[in-house]
Order: sequence, then C-alpha cells, then structure tokens
Amino acid sequence: MQDTSPLLNPTPEGTPIPEVPTQGQGMPVLEVPIPKASPTAEPEQKEDDSEENDSDEEQTEAEALAKKIAKERVKNLKLPKKTPEEKQSKKVLIISLSSVGIFILGLVVVFFLVFHGNVDELMGKAPIEEVEPEPEVIITPDITEEEPDVPHYYSRLSGLEIASEDINSHPTFCVQIPNGVDGARPQAGLQDAQVVFEAIAESGITRFAAIFQDPPSVIGPIRSLRLYYLNWDLPFDCTVVHAGGSDEALNAVKKYGVRDLTENYAYMWRSSTNYTVQRLWNNLFTSNEYLNGFNTINGYLSSDIKSFARFTPAEANRNKIDVQAEEKLKIDQPSSGNTNDLAPKVTHITMRIGVMPNFNPVYDYDANSNTYKRSYETGQIHTSYDCTGKTEEITPELVCEEVQITANTVIGMVVQERKASYDNYHEDISTIGAGDAYIFQNGTVVKGTWEKSSKESQIVFHDKEGKDVKLVPGKTWISAIPASYQGTGVDYK
Repeated sequence: MQDTSPLLNPTPEGTPIPEVPTQGQGMPVLEVPIPKASPTAEPEQKEDDSEENDSDEEQTEAEALAKKIAKERVKNLKLPKKTPEEKQSKKVLIISLSSVGIFILGLVVVFFLVFHGNVDELMGKAPIEEVEPEPEVIITPDITEEEPDVPHYYSRLSGLEIASEDINSHPTFCVQIPNGVDGARPQAGLQDAQVVFEAIAESGITRFAAIFQDPPSVIGPIRSLRLYYLNWDLPFDCTVVHAGGSDEALNAVKKYGVRDLTENYAYMWRSSTNYTVQRLWNNLFTSNEYLNGFNTINGYLSSDIKSFARFTPAEANRNKIDVQAEEKLKIDQPSSGNTNDLAPKVTHITMRIGVMPNFNPVYDYDANSNTYKRSYETGQIHTSYDCTGKTEEITPELVCEEVQITANTVIGMVVQERKASYDNYHEDISTIGAGDAYIFQNGTVVKGTWEKSSKESQIVFHDKEGKDVKLVPGKTWISAIPASYQGTGVDYK
C-alpha cells in the first residue's frame, strides 16, 4: 500500500515540477498543486465527521509544506550571469541615447538663440533692446599709412609726396642768397627752398645756397658765388643763379659746363631802396616766371637730381614714435606707463658758425608741427617774405608777408675751413671728404658722420654704426661748422 503522507512525499506522483523561466521571462512563479478528492468518489457518499476533519488537516499541512519548499527553491535559484558582450551592448546603447539627447538639446538652444526675437513677437512680448557698450577710447599717435594698391610718388629733392613721377624731372635752381645785416634780411622766398646750405662767405658773414624746384614766386636778394657752394650745388643738376663770384668759382662754372644764370636784367630786377628796409647792394631779385623763361630759352627742360636718403612720410611718422616714445613697448613684460606718450629728446639747438652771435643760428623744436623754428643767438627771429602769387617786379617789403623760417631737418656738418690762399680774405671749405655730423629731426639727434666722395656725388650721412641716416620729408637746412669749433660748435638740450 502506497504511503500518501505529505511529509514523506510532498509532491504527489505524476504532478509535474514547475520549470524555472529563462533570462527575459521575469521572475519564476511556482504553482503548487493542491491534492483534490478522487474523481471517482461519489458525492452522495458521506463519511463521518472525524474522517473529514483529519483529511482537512492533512491538506492544510501539505499546502504549507509545498509553499516552504517553493520558497527554498526560489531562494537558492541562481539566475544566469550576463556575458561581457551583453554588458558592452548595454553601455553603447546608453551612450548613444545620451548623445542623441544632447544633440537634440543643442538644437533647441540654437533655435532659441537665433529666433529669440521672433519668439518674443509671437508670444506678444516686446523684444529686449540690446545696449551696446561704449567703445574704449584709445589715444594713439597719428600714423600716415600708404594704401598698398595706390601708387605713391615722392620728391627726390624734399621727400614729400608728389602727384606724379614726372615732377621729379622738373628743372631745379640753386640761388646764392646773402645773409648780412647790411640790407639782406629779411630775404624773399627763402622759406620755400627745399634744401639750404649755410656757410661763411667772408669776414664771418654767412650766405646760403638755396635749392628750389618749381619755386612759387619771388626769390632774393642774389649775391656772388663761391666754389664750395658750387660743389654742394652740382648733385642737384640745377641752374646756378648768382651775381658774379670768386675767380675760382667762375672758372669752375665754365669748366664743369654748369647751367649758369649770372646777373642779367632780362631775368632779374633791383628793388627800390627808399623804404623801411635799406637794402643797398642787396636788392637784386628774380621770380619763378623769369627762371622758367631762362631755362626754356636755353633748353634746360629737366634735371636729374641725386637725392639724400629719405624716409617716406609714413616711415618718418613711425620713426618719430620710435624715437620719442616715453616707454618702449615690451612684449615679454608689462609696461609701467602709457606707451602712447611721446616726448621730444632735443628741443633747443645752437650752431656756432663764427664768433658773431647775429650769424649763429638757433632752432627751437615745435612738437605740434614737428618743425624747427629758426632764429639767431642774439634772439632775433629769422624771417623771410612770402610773396606767393606775385610774379611781377616788386619790392617785397611793400607787398609780401613776413614769416618765420622753419625746417623739418637741421644738420650741423663739421668741415675743414680756412682762409683762401688767393686773397686771404674769402673762405676756403673742404667739401670733398668726411667729417662729423649732427642730424636733428623728429625731436631727437643722431650723432654720426657725413661723406662726399666727389664734386658730383651727393652727401651721405651715417650713424655711429655706419648705417645710412634717412632724412624726414620736408625742408632740410645744413650748416657748415668749422672744425676749430669742435666741441662747442653744436650745442643742444
């Protein structure tokens, strides 16, 4: 007889054991069958109450035991572990979903920024008015830059910009102008000369060789020529305008085949001496029309100028900033001050050409115009008559305006100077050779040397390292300082 006790045989024979679902089917659910009465039992059959109570107790105990066994099996159940491929696949899926989310969020932000104004309008909001910050004001020195695509032409004589290259071939004129106190001052047109050489003519009295190209009006007075002035004139390929001269100078004019316009009343006139200025013999004048007429008649239609080394206007402005900067801009360390601040290094110059103060020029630097205003050691301002627009034979002091002479570059050129051997009265200055030089421009000074290799060659200025010194554009005044005054001939501060 088969033992049907639930303790010994908890699972009735023939009842299937519940299967554990595989990965992905969820947690296992165990179904425990509950023994039922035999199907063959007839419902009409009745047992006594004791037998029925025993049967109910056995069934309850079996159910409790079956649940306990099921819990133990679930507790001890080991689910299959995930493979590395499955873990990696899950990570990739998470990263991909995150990237897509970030991309979508970025699109939303961009859309909001681009169309923010339109969104405000659609929502009925007033657009937010953007307040632009006030621009920072930076003060910088004025620098004139050339436009790279536009051709620029510069004068070989002055270095200033000109309208076309053809102007450089216009005829030049080298005029001998006196500077005595015997009626020569004020001169006329001297302020328009692009280059001026100053030296002693005789007895400590100075004279000028003034070089012009396209002079605007009246020029004078006109006096005699010396050989050293002629040697300074030759590189400019000019018509030499004078009233006689020393024998050696007049002989050299013929020997060199120089374009020569000496005292000639077809192209000159003498002004009246019965007015405020008693000019005496310093009353011979000419004009741009007379000079051009003389050249045209004689076929002197062009000049081939040998120029000084020059800065362009833009280079000169940059040089001014470089030499006047209060503090140089350093890349590797911060600046302690304003690197835009400019200050001239030299503002007062005295050149002692001779022993008489009324012939020793003094220059004061004007920072606003970047020029040097000329006067004399006595304090007298050096003036000249500006007769622009007047070409007829005039008396300058009656109809012209008196202006102070200024220069853009001032040079003290130390020379060997002595009395001429032929009369022991006039001066003899060595123009071929070399010597010390002081070049003043842009509010500073360059101490260097000058050199002229031949009478036809132009003077070249060098710094202490032997490099060419470029002159700024504009008017250049050069004074010959006797070497006997070396050390005291040029003073500046």
